Amino acid sequence: MKYLFIPFLLLISANAMASESAIDLKIAIDSLWVVVATMLVFFMQAGFAMLEVGLHSPKNTANVLMKNIMDFVIASLGFWAVGFALMFGNGNSLIGSTGWFLDGGNQAFSSLSWATMPISIKFVFQLVFAGTAATIISGAIGGRVKFASYLLLSLGITTIIYPILGHWIWGGGWLSEMGFFDFAGSTVVHGVGGFAALAAALVIGRRHGRFDEDGKPVQMASNSVVMVGLGTLILWLGWFGFNAGSTMSMVGSENLVGHILLTTNLAAAAGALLAMATSLKIYNRFDITMTLNGALAGLVGITAGCAFVDSIGAVAIGAISGVLMVYAGILLEKLKIDDVVGAVAVHGACGIWGTIAIGLFAASPFSGAEGQPAIGLLYGGEWSQLMIQTFGTLLVCSCAFVATYLLCKGIDMVLGLRVEKAEEIRGLDMVEHGHDFIDYDILVNQDKFLKEQESYNEITA
Repeated sequence: MKYLFIPFLLLISANAMASESAIDLKIAIDSLWVVVATMLVFFMQAGFAMLEVGLHSPKNTANVLMKNIMDFVIASLGFWAVGFALMFGNGNSLIGSTGWFLDGGNQAFSSLSWATMPISIKFVFQLVFAGTAATIISGAIGGRVKFASYLLLSLGITTIIYPILGHWIWGGGWLSEMGFFDFAGSTVVHGVGGFAALAAALVIGRRHGRFDEDGKPVQMASNSVVMVGLGTLILWLGWFGFNAGSTMSMVGSENLVGHILLTTNLAAAAGALLAMATSLKIYNRFDITMTLNGALAGLVGITAGCAFVDSIGAVAIGAISGVLMVYAGILLEKLKIDDVVGAVAVHGACGIWGTIAIGLFAASPFSGAEGQPAIGLLYGGEWSQLMIQTFGTLLVCSCAFVATYLLCKGIDMVLGLRVEKAEEIRGLDMVEHGHDFIDYDILVNQDKFLKEQESYNEITA
């Protein structure tokens, strides 16, 4: 009689093994997806480097590349030792306090317990976001900053400022408890980086020659529009990992991943188109830099709500981001604030707008349920979500600005932030890195260029 139970026990064991295998397979697939997304976001460092090199003077090429590389070097060590614990470690609603040096495993980071992969994969995925926040600052203040001082600034951002502010939203902090949403970082990454860049630019001051005696902006020498275009396309590619990878899941999230890829791309396209149209109206030309920055503006704008809005909302958010970026850049010039790459306009202004936009454009079935923002005001929702989004993003960006401003002032008092005028004119490649710049195209084709210039002068005389 007892042998009659053997088939039944075998069936139970087989079901248990199948269930366990299914769980293991989900963890493996989810882990692989996050690893791929991590590599895409890391590749954005190359995109930022190309973009910044292209917009800076050729005499600062090595300096810009060094800053981009060292941002990630410093973030890798500082975020591993301290920042990740402050951001995601178990603690209170203001700050994390467990998991220093990644100690304690998943148990030390309960705010990330919803993701199934090993803590090492979670860490590296969040690390590339921290590196992005610091790199935003690099582009804005290039051409005039002491390299050693910049390293301290990067350390402060990636190890202290970014993690603490991020904890409030992504680490189970008080803003998330209030119902504030930022899916992939319009505020956490881009708003913080953009307003940190604004604070640094104000403390450091503008480049010599950026504005004439009458206060009018002067177009400074740039390196290569090819680099700017290539850098933008790399960033666009990386943003698919940035936004869709923030699901930190593939099994069971296939539709959500596909939706995020769609909204991300639509917003980028709308941002580029509207920035081009706006710059055409203002400057009477199809401005390539404005168009490329418009794509980035759309990407920044959609990052917060990519999982919560529909396709029409994504296009609207991206389009408004493109227009906002152009006028924000004009405002900065009127205020005589020197932002070499437009980081404040792209990441700061559009980061705020994109986060607030959740309260306007959040749509069913992507919103309105548990764990999602309320339906947006323009889709029949109430004011509450819009007010929470506005309060949260303005507060976080203001804190990033103040904290970075104080950090820059402190560094300036101790080491000094800015190079001497003669060093700035000579170029930071030579002054800081011993790498002398030679424009080989001009050197080889000097006679040809001189003859072309003489012909031009004769024609226009």
